[in-house]
Amino acid sequence: MQVRSAATLAVSRCSGTVRTALGWALVLCAAAGAHAQTLPSEPIALADGRVTIGGDVAASFGSEDLGFFDYTDYSHSALRLLRLDMSAQVKAGPHFALLAEVRTENASRPLPYAFYLRIRPWTARDFDIQIGRVPPTFGGFSRRTYANDNPLIGYPLAYQYLTTMRPDSLPASADEMLRKRSLGWELAYSIGDATKVPGVPLVSAFKWDTGVQAHGTAGMVNATIAVTTGTLSNPLVHDDNNGRQIAGRVELRPVAGLIVGTSAANGPFVDDSVARLVGGDAPSNRLTQTAGGADLEYSRGYYLLRYEAIVSQWRLPATAPPAPLAPIRDPLSAISQSIEGKYKLTPRLYVAGRYDHLGFSDLASGTLGTLPWDAPVTRVEVGGGFSIQRNLLLKGSVQHNTRDGGVLIDHANLGAVQVVFWF
Repeated sequence: MQVRSAATLAVSRCSGTVRTALGWALVLCAAAGAHAQTLPSEPIALADGRVTIGGDVAASFGSEDLGFFDYTDYSHSALRLLRLDMSAQVKAGPHFALLAEVRTENASRPLPYAFYLRIRPWTARDFDIQIGRVPPTFGGFSRRTYANDNPLIGYPLAYQYLTTMRPDSLPASADEMLRKRSLGWELAYSIGDATKVPGVPLVSAFKWDTGVQAHGTAGMVNATIAVTTGTLSNPLVHDDNNGRQIAGRVELRPVAGLIVGTSAANGPFVDDSVARLVGGDAPSNRLTQTAGGADLEYSRGYYLLRYEAIVSQWRLPATAPPAPLAPIRDPLSAISQSIEGKYKLTPRLYVAGRYDHLGFSDLASGTLGTLPWDAPVTRVEVGGGFSIQRNLLLKGSVQHNTRDGGVLIDHANLGAVQVVFWF
């Protein structure tokens, strides 16, 4: 009851918070516009173009999210986030390039976001091999995670919402898992690491995986395949289960403005140390995350439409809890669907909207009945953006979030503004 009352109070303060944030955003935009001639408008090239430096800044301020609907896997709210990125590319001839990116969020310690070697065996063909912490292979939105590519401030639920799944902490029974519904922002189970940390999304939009990736284009077909250390929901630098994920994506561009994509991935998910605690099967064989996705994009004139669906399945080790508690026997699944649209009113001004739903498969327990293993979530977000100049954008949006079950508040109306600058 106290949590729900606090949420109601936060919602009532939403309009005032957004007005304050909008005021600050306008001040920042005015200051940036006044100094437009001194700010870089494109990547900085050095050493006759062999070294290129770029960057972007995204500052968001919005409602307090007491329901943790917009929290990310870095434990920050996407609606209250200051993100700074700095990237660099160093070319060593026509065949080799080293690319790196460093990111900090809310003044935290800078972390490497990307670091990989790109090899182009043939200069006349659109084919390359990338080794290191490589760009995402799976999904359509994973290529649009930067703030200047996202027409709204929030993210699709599949790429951001924190579920109650963890690779290093497992429930001893179905009953234990159902008691944690909606607590993905911070949770721990009785098997494995007892430290409370965030769960994982279906696909992480905020971390890149480590491995080898090959990408090529032939006519209207664009294909990518990768072998990496982690999984879609848990990208890694250091391996934790002696396994590898295989992910692939194929895009078709049959006519101008139309992109049809499909993605698939499979890899070991559960940490070896946790699997051994319950005597589970070898993670590389059975304890996996398997996912498939399909996406569609069509643009023409002033409008842009996108649709994406993702299905993910996790296999956890079998446990034998005492009666009346029930074990988790079947794989746990989640499915997300997202529909997004954008329309340009003028060359500088656009409006946008997104509908999102994230659902979960049923889990039978011994004491709580049969329920989805996490609480289903729906989000509707509408907003727009105004270009102060080519690389300076002001955005605003409002969300209506609902959650069917769990122990946190079941709905929240949230608003935010964002200023984005890039070069």
